[in-house]
Amino acid sequence: MTEGTQQPWTRSTCPYCGVGCGVLLRATQDSGIEVKGDPDHPANQGRLCSKGSALAETVGLGHRLLAPRVNGAEATWDDALQLVADRFRQTIAEHGPDSVAFYVSGQLLTEDYYVANKLMKGFMGSANIDTNSRLCMASSVAGHKRAFGTDTVPGTYEDIDEADLVVLVGSNLAWCHPVLYQRLLAARAARGTKIVVVDPRRTASCDGADMHLPLQPGSDVALFNRLLARIADRGAVDGDYLRNTSGFTDALEAAVEADTSVTGLPEAEIDAFCDLWIDTPKVVTIYSQGVNQSTSGSDKVNAILNCHLATGRIGTPGCGPLSVTGQPNAMGGREVGGLANMLTCHLDLENAEHRAAVRAAWDAPDMPVAAGLKAVDMFRAVGEGRIKALWIIHTNPAVSMPDADAVRDAIKGCDFTVVSDITARTDTARLADVILPASAWGEKDGTVTNSDRTISRQRAVLPAPDGTRADWDILAEVGRRMGWADAFDFQKPVEIFREYAALSALGSRFGRDFDISALSDLSDTDYAKMPPQRWPVTAERKGGRFFADGAFFHADGRGRLLPVRWRAPAAKTAPRYPFRLNTGRLRDQWHTMTRTALSPRLSAHLSEPFLDIHPEDAAALEIGASDLVQVKSPTGASILRARITDAVGRGQVFAPMHWTGETAPSARIDALVPGEVDPVSGQPESKAAVVAVTRFDAAWYGFAVSATEMQPDCDYWALARTAQGYRAELAGSAPTSDWEAEARRLLRARDATAAVLTDEARGTARIVLHDDGVIKGALFVAARPVAVMRDYLASLPGSDTPDALIGRPPADMPNPGPILCSCFGVGVNTIIDAVETRGAMSVDAIGEMLGAGTNCGSCRPEIAELLQGLIAREAAE
Repeated sequence: MTEGTQQPWTRSTCPYCGVGCGVLLRATQDSGIEVKGDPDHPANQGRLCSKGSALAETVGLGHRLLAPRVNGAEATWDDALQLVADRFRQTIAEHGPDSVAFYVSGQLLTEDYYVANKLMKGFMGSANIDTNSRLCMASSVAGHKRAFGTDTVPGTYEDIDEADLVVLVGSNLAWCHPVLYQRLLAARAARGTKIVVVDPRRTASCDGADMHLPLQPGSDVALFNRLLARIADRGAVDGDYLRNTSGFTDALEAAVEADTSVTGLPEAEIDAFCDLWIDTPKVVTIYSQGVNQSTSGSDKVNAILNCHLATGRIGTPGCGPLSVTGQPNAMGGREVGGLANMLTCHLDLENAEHRAAVRAAWDAPDMPVAAGLKAVDMFRAVGEGRIKALWIIHTNPAVSMPDADAVRDAIKGCDFTVVSDITARTDTARLADVILPASAWGEKDGTVTNSDRTISRQRAVLPAPDGTRADWDILAEVGRRMGWADAFDFQKPVEIFREYAALSALGSRFGRDFDISALSDLSDTDYAKMPPQRWPVTAERKGGRFFADGAFFHADGRGRLLPVRWRAPAAKTAPRYPFRLNTGRLRDQWHTMTRTALSPRLSAHLSEPFLDIHPEDAAALEIGASDLVQVKSPTGASILRARITDAVGRGQVFAPMHWTGETAPSARIDALVPGEVDPVSGQPESKAAVVAVTRFDAAWYGFAVSATEMQPDCDYWALARTAQGYRAELAGSAPTSDWEAEARRLLRARDATAAVLTDEARGTARIVLHDDGVIKGALFVAARPVAVMRDYLASLPGSDTPDALIGRPPADMPNPGPILCSCFGVGVNTIIDAVETRGAMSVDAIGEMLGAGTNCGSCRPEIAELLQGLIAREAAE
């Protein structure tokens, strides 16, 4: 870029959740990017959440892999790809096609996904391709197919704008899909939309909700069965619409039998919810992982769908169920057949006619006749030696899979493992025989599909670094080297898209929902300019809702209500494991933090892993605020920071799922989650493990800051990025005799000058390391969790601040405190000052004064909670 020139904005799509927000990107002169929301994109209309707003902090080459590695040594692309092709060909020849597998990701673009699926199912001859979306929305897929005949999302985001009641079931929309939550709040302001939250925890989504139903984990089926029975009792069944369905009598019989005592909710609250739902014709039920991640997830989905089908509240403006997905292209993966039990274009793998049509279109030598191994079974097969060659693409199963320790060991023991990723610094990549450096989000070109079926373009704004390649290109080259040159003769993404769009005409031919065949003749220019559009896209139809007309995709054209009954979670609490563990996402982090952990802004909100525990449970276990706790399950153990809160119920605990061996090795929370799965969907139960909790009494506790990355080596550590470098929480069970030497090792500053303050009697030590007065880092140690002002200390590396040993700012220096609003970097103390000295007595007033909560809005519930606490304190005084 010529100095002084400015690049035009490029329209693309955010790489985080399934909302599919449009972003405007512009390259900067320092090889970075500028980011803002796209006001013309239908998904977000210009809004971005804290993660999307911080995307510019996550690009760069510092963490990138820029050459293939084979057995830990740098290799050429030619050698690496030939090795991959040869080993997969040899393994198939010696052990059969089901001895190989792909485990892919909702991070792939549709074009990448399509080539991977075609290569495995059409040419390698196995259905052993599954995706981390199995952990996210497989139960929704199963529920849709059982009810509708296809995996169809009936409605659109516009339904949120037009609903009079929105029910959030197992969805912390405020944190996990903040842009949709802001859309919901806008609807409430405009039309008085009521909000009900169904969730065992009190989450940020409960702020301002008209009703919160904190049901017992896993009891959703009982609640929605009661709703279905109440619909019938009150004469709210739509008899005309039911003529388009079957199964109502059996579904109602199961519903009438439901015992709602398993929900733990008072009957009056259940009745109030049922009456509100029935009396509000325009109702949308939004559900997510609290429904899907369960051994009864598919039944939970169908219990919800039964209620919408029975009342005909589906496919019309402001009505219907809406599954919100967790990844930017989970939907695209479903469409191309990236799950082990699906064919491309929503066709059925085990349907001979469907299979023959796809095989003919691909001119494939052979195709599997049965479903492949779903994620949990796939990694068990790896561990048992049945899968001997494994290719993992843009996902981190050594951390994110249930029974993660066993999965890690299985990958490590596999005969041949390939990992495609943008970095070698993941728990999974460190186990690979071959690592292939892929191009990253801002360098990729293709399409993604969001949760309401909108296909958006992802466009490159930065050149791919030398040494990296696009995923579709890597996969296609391996296909060519394995002998299928014609089938994988793709030179650019648009060629893949055209083939895929043409193939989708099979959807209409076989009476299915997915068809984008009207896009099959797009020119290169049209593809480059393609605007967001919702499928189907055919000569006869473009976008819209499904099922208002009562036309479904089962062979008889009818929808189906299913008899479903409550089942308890697979793992049972017992004296040895008395707590039920719920896991989930945080506001500012995503998946295993390969991207978000690069951002100092996102790392500032909640910088270490934690366990939420109820005050009465904490008191019974003698756990105090800020104590560390050890959490054990039958499959693993973790050490986390205790957060004492009544947001969780008695006997329940919650922990986030983001930390890894790279950022906090003792907090790999999925090591505690057993590999129990829904029998229909194969989705694991990630929210109902059983655990024991005890206080972890360390010999010492520490807090450190550094200008460079640290090298912790102790029982507990959690590392986070800061604007000046890094910060770390530390604790160890082994005493240390020389804290200055330990500080030099930890902070990688062996030759720096040290300022030291120790008190052996109290077990404290404070060491600041500097070069010519410029601070390199500091370590603070105590016999209890260290009491220092962490955010202030994190700002010191690289400065010449005197008196850093004190651990707090001078009295005349503003101290913003812990970051609460990540979008604008507003700290807790800044908000308190605005309330106490400037009269900001509402969330809106704080926003107007400081900006906090005015971008994505996901911090507004925390601002409200802080404000309420200040008002209550003042009243008490």
